[in-house]
Amino acid sequence: MSTPRIWISSDTPQAGDTVRVRVLVEHRMESGMRVGPDGATIARNIISRFECKFDDDLLFVWQPETAISQNPYLEFTFVARQSGELNMRWMDDAGAVIEGKKTLTVSG
Repeated sequence: MSTPRIWISSDTPQAGDTVRVRVLVEHRMESGMRVGPDGATIARNIISRFECKFDDDLLFVWQPETAISQNPYLEFTFVARQSGELNMRWMDDAGAVIEGKKTLTVSG
């Protein structure tokens, strides 16, 4: 898996500004319902949890189910109140973890 793509509307927002976060991660997202060339079922391996924390505070959690497309894209917003670090983490059924970070410096 590759490094996630993370875009934020501003990494230097004013206090009280709404910050938009867009994230894309490359992942095959095997549903467990496909059959491989050998006739065996391909094991399910989807991203089963995404979480975003601002420093130690949980901002957003997403727990997708089987019917999600590969390379999932998420978009969410939050209000910037203080400077800190956005820490994002994707976990899949096979135990792989993908992490990404962005630093915000709030002024005002």
